[in-house]
Amino acid sequence: MAKTLGIGIIGAGNISATYLKLGPLFKGIEIRAVADLNRKTAEARAKEFGIDARSIDKLLASDDIDLVVNLTVPDAHFTVSQQILSAGKHLYSEKPLTLSLKDGLELQKLASKKGLKAGCAPDTYLGGAHQLARKAVDDGQIGTITSGTAHVMSHGMEHWHPNPDFFFRPGGGPILDLGPYYIANLVNLIGPVKRVAALTSMATPTRTITSEPRRGETIEVTTPTTIQALLEFASGASITLSASWDVWAHHHPNMELYGTDGSLFLPDPNFFGGDVKLAKPGKKAKSLKSWAHPFGIPNQKHSVGMMANYRTAGLADMAAAILEGRDIRCSIDRALHGVDVMVSILRSGEEKKFIDIKTSCTRPEALGIKEAKSLLKKK
Repeated sequence: MAKTLGIGIIGAGNISATYLKLGPLFKGIEIRAVADLNRKTAEARAKEFGIDARSIDKLLASDDIDLVVNLTVPDAHFTVSQQILSAGKHLYSEKPLTLSLKDGLELQKLASKKGLKAGCAPDTYLGGAHQLARKAVDDGQIGTITSGTAHVMSHGMEHWHPNPDFFFRPGGGPILDLGPYYIANLVNLIGPVKRVAALTSMATPTRTITSEPRRGETIEVTTPTTIQALLEFASGASITLSASWDVWAHHHPNMELYGTDGSLFLPDPNFFGGDVKLAKPGKKAKSLKSWAHPFGIPNQKHSVGMMANYRTAGLADMAAAILEGRDIRCSIDRALHGVDVMVSILRSGEEKKFIDIKTSCTRPEALGIKEAKSLLKKK
């Protein structure tokens, strides 16, 4: 097999620009074509980045495409991913993998039957901050993790997204949209989840869009927008997870882990970088000594300043894993476990009882400095 995999993208919306901008940072992948149901959208994105615009059928039949990235809206993920695998192409999907465990299991079975590999975002836990936290956990700096908290709360997407409707429909909501980042990082740090319980609600039946170009339009809310969940891990640790789009302001930290020998404070797992702090018994929390992890170096300007953004790292790791014959860190097994956890949380909210998780997975291999550098092109 060639040392570089040809990459095609299906879905030319907002997130495609991120993949096309950051993809060239990594070796082993070359994004060659983009397709979309809206031909003009695909052509505009292709022109912007100097690649081919193809129809979906043509892209799936192209000999120069080895792996296809599914960047469609969540409720199309299963159908499009099924098309990709059926066409004999390796699959990498944006999160969530699917909106049901049944569909996820079907994709897993199809990939195995076809002898293909499948992977799925998020890959932010491969970031320098979260891998530093992983190192602290693996080195035993907080002992055995017994409990923790995670919070992802704001007042929704209608204030900035041009078409926020799907965020408030089944398949959207904060647990399926933002939950993947938190659950993937918790699996990275602690391991698989055993069972969950949750209370779910929505503050209002409608939302008013305040972003352009649809300012003033009202959209219906048909999925929970506040979720209070309890996750019991196979290790015995218990984590409380609060995910809400009904909060105007709060002072909760993104993620904290409490162990027998100390506490660990982590930045937002939706991002690659940030400050990681450690508190030992009887001591104040101190920032862990920074390390030269390449996926923690600020490289993009945001409203809050320079931040680290290396999305596509998971895709590059998948390509390298295919070429090297090793485990994929952002594998379908781990993505499927995440789907199982998320839909079980929502089901618990409906049924008012604990739900046992049917799937399991291993923790992904840590991505240290050397391993991360191996994914990047040399400057």
